Amino acid sequence: MPVQVLVNLFIAFLWMFFQDEWSILSFFGGYLVGIIVIFSLRRFFPSSFYLRRFIAILKLFILFLSESVTSSIAIIKEVCRPRIEVTPGIFKMETDLEGDLEITLLALLLTLTPGSVVMEVSPNNKVFYLHALNLPDSKHAVFQSQIKYEKAIKEVTR
Repeated sequence: MPVQVLVNLFIAFLWMFFQDEWSILSFFGGYLVGIIVIFSLRRFFPSSFYLRRFIAILKLFILFLSESVTSSIAIIKEVCRPRIEVTPGIFKMETDLEGDLEITLLALLLTLTPGSVVMEVSPNNKVFYLHALNLPDSKHAVFQSQIKYEKAIKEVTR
């Protein structure tokens, strides 16, 4: 992937130098030409096309932002209630992610789910122990979030 980015930047600079005047627009045009060239030559590179991973990272970031806003609104509603009714508890959740980066990302993103905190990860990195503020509702929300997060994380890292 880094080779593809460097080749694309080289093509963009080369394109800019062949233009009559140097500008950011000619560099951007060269960058787009470089994307087309690299896309057409993608089978000669050992890794997949680099914009695919960039788009996956962008999707994960947008998912993070949307879940963060949703989580904030849910917690504000919970805090502003005149009488707080919670049923706290601890539950376990299994995952099929591998690697420290994937496990860490999932643990951090699951903490965004309203009323849940990842307390511990098993030594084999396959089981998370979570604390839920309102056990039945939070547990369901965590499992729904797990599906979305795991899919997005796999797109980025694999």
